[in-house]
Amino acid sequence: MKLSFFGANREVTGSCHGVEVNGKRILVDCGLLQGSEHAYGQDFPFNPADIDYVVITHAHIDHSGRLPLLVKQGYKNKIYATGATVELLEIMLRDSAYIQETEAGWKSRKGKRAGGKEIEPLYKIADAEAVLRYCVPCAYNEEITVDEGLKIRFTDAGHLLGSAFVEMWLTEGGITKKVVYSGDIGNIGQPIIRDPQYVREADVAIMESTYGDRNHEVPADYTEDLAKIIDKTLGEGGNVIIPSFAIGRTQELLYFFREMKERELVKSVPDFSVYVDSPLANAATRIYGGRLEGYLDDETIAVIRAGRDYLSFDDLRISETSDDSKAINFDT
Repeated sequence: MKLSFFGANREVTGSCHGVEVNGKRILVDCGLLQGSEHAYGQDFPFNPADIDYVVITHAHIDHSGRLPLLVKQGYKNKIYATGATVELLEIMLRDSAYIQETEAGWKSRKGKRAGGKEIEPLYKIADAEAVLRYCVPCAYNEEITVDEGLKIRFTDAGHLLGSAFVEMWLTEGGITKKVVYSGDIGNIGQPIIRDPQYVREADVAIMESTYGDRNHEVPADYTEDLAKIIDKTLGEGGNVIIPSFAIGRTQELLYFFREMKERELVKSVPDFSVYVDSPLANAATRIYGGRLEGYLDDETIAVIRAGRDYLSFDDLRISETSDDSKAINFDT
């Protein structure tokens, strides 16, 4: 048995770890290295065609964003992830590929004016779509025999819809060792998704530790705290603009907005409109509103059972096109 580290060691992007057992080579995560210093440093320190299996902890690009490059360069085997992660990968990898193509096109046009060469994108939308052929959707808490001497199980990490700890049982020479990869670990008390579940034993634990040296201060009531800011700002004639991650954070905010409208927490403009100005965020919200048995927390399930949409409400406005986005400027 051999463990290797190809990314996110002593840095916070490009999660990619290797496992070798019984002559098989497995990758846990295949993340994009993000930041300008990594713009042209995405090459793998191995031949993708030599990898036998891939396991993905969650869909964030720093854990999954080089999957299209892996497939483009010869990987043609199974990719294991939770069902919700597979759904999110479809929109996130396509969006990442669109960005790769757009930026390469812009740099090529700029470079040609200076006599430079055409820039090729890291991968294209077709490469991102090809990844989906190899994805194997898995359920939480299900032991999966991947190969001789290799079993895995996904346990809810509470970080993003579908995020997971990966428990791996590796057997070689009659000896079994359990290795646990944490992926990113969620905080407690987040809306929609469940708190991280406990993994109680391991021979080796490999954990993300970006915020391992600090305590998070959790407000007593996210909804009330946000409502106070909105109430004050709207009451003074202003607008509230919230830059937000398209997947995860945007859906949390919609959950809070629905709740503050139901509780009538914004007194100055109780029927205030909310605009979601992002096609990717809207695509993710549709996934969050789908069939998610086994992923949602008890509070969200209670809202659904009461017959209410936990992410929608009156005065929610969706922008799907550039024209929709521009029209917000003229909405009174």
